[in-house]
Amino acid sequence: MDDLTMVLLRTLFSYFFLLILVRLMGKRELGKLSVFDVVISIMLAEMAALAIEDVDKPALRFYLPMLLIALLEVAFAYLSLKSKKFRDTVDGSADLIIENGQIREQAMRRNRLNMDDLMVHLRQKDVKNIADVEFALLEPTGQMSVFLKEQKEKVTREDLALMKKLQVGPVSYKGLPIPLILDGKVRTEALSKIGQNELWLKREIRKYGIKDIREVSFCSIDERGIMYLDKKDKP
Repeated sequence: MDDLTMVLLRTLFSYFFLLILVRLMGKRELGKLSVFDVVISIMLAEMAALAIEDVDKPALRFYLPMLLIALLEVAFAYLSLKSKKFRDTVDGSADLIIENGQIREQAMRRNRLNMDDLMVHLRQKDVKNIADVEFALLEPTGQMSVFLKEQKEKVTREDLALMKKLQVGPVSYKGLPIPLILDGKVRTEALSKIGQNELWLKREIRKYGIKDIREVSFCSIDERGIMYLDKKDKP
C-alpha cells in the first residue's frame, strides 16, 4: 500500500473516529467552549493531524491517546455533575463585572479586562450605553451576559435629583456615548469632539462629589448630555 492510499485511509478513519469521540463526549462540546474544552479540542486536532501525516508510525500510537482523552473528558463531565467545586475548578465560574449598575474594577483586573474590552462586549449585545446596564456577567466561555435596567422602574426623588445633577445639557455631536475618562485618565480627543475641555470635565464631576479625576474608573456622555460616571472601587 503506497503512502497516498495510507494517508487517504487514515484521513477517513480519523474523521469518523473524531466524530464518534465528539458524540461520546456529549453535545456540551458543541454548544460551549470553555478553556478546558479548547485545550481538549486542540489536542485531539493535533493528534488527528499527526495520525494522517506520520504514515510510518502505527495508527494506534495516535488513536489510543485520543481515546484516552475522550474517556477522561467523559469522567470529568461526570465529576462536574456531582461536584460544583470540581466544576468551578475545571470550567471556571461566572464573574460579575457590573453589579447594580456599577463596574467592579477588581473583577475586571481578575479577568484581565480593560474598559475597551468591556465596551466591545456590550456593543456585541446591542448595548450602546453602559448606564443602561444593571448586571453584566462574564461567563466561563468568555461570553458576557448582560441584563438591562427595567425601563419602567419607579423613579425616586433622589434619582430625579441625580439625573438633574448629571445632565450637563445637549452636546455638539450625534452618535454613540463617548468615554471621557478611562481608568482615571482623561481622553482629550473625546472632549474635543464634544467641544469641551478638561476644566469643564473637572467641574462636572465635582457635582458627583469627586474632586480628583483619578478616582474615576469610567465616565461617558451621550448625545443628550447625560453623563454616566463610575468611581473606582476602594482597595
